[in-house]
Amino acid sequence: MQHKARKFSTRAKVVTSAAALAAVGAGVIGAVSASADTVAETPAAAPAAAVAAVKGKATTTTDHLTIEAANDAAQAALKAARKEGQRVSVAVVDRNGNTIVTLRGDGAGPQAYESAIKKAYTAVAWNAPTSQLTKRLESAPTLKDIPGTLFLAGGAPVAYDNAPIAGVGVAGAPSGDLDET
Repeated sequence: MQHKARKFSTRAKVVTSAAALAAVGAGVIGAVSASADTVAETPAAAPAAAVAAVKGKATTTTDHLTIEAANDAAQAALKAARKEGQRVSVAVVDRNGNTIVTLRGDGAGPQAYESAIKKAYTAVAWNAPTSQLTKRLESAPTLKDIPGTLFLAGGAPVAYDNAPIAGVGVAGAPSGDLDET
């Protein structure tokens, strides 16, 4: 089942913006009250200016894979592996590498769970299938030393509007090529 990543609703944007503004406002008020001896020197418009500056320049909106889509992707990968007789674990991570879904398949080895997460992270971090990234190690072997990465076939990025929004990793089959399949 295919899912399209959804943009935030206007209500969600308003609620998120209000929470961010409240947090920034609390920080500004806390900073002003922390330096009580300089409060008299701080113009009254400073907190409002700081809030306006944050709203206009320091926020961004990104697209994310829904939990339903992440679960569907993980279930589909696990089902395809089972059909091929492979015992694997599957992971789906968001754009920041945070795990959304993990499924430990029946009979998957103990290393498969963590390997699937690392493959998914590596794929989304470089927006490329990990099978392609393994070739980069020939010219840049220290890439493998970056924490949380695993340069073995079996990871694939998920893109929306030409930007990576998630990664899917599969691990546990006898080879990375089978994981990727």
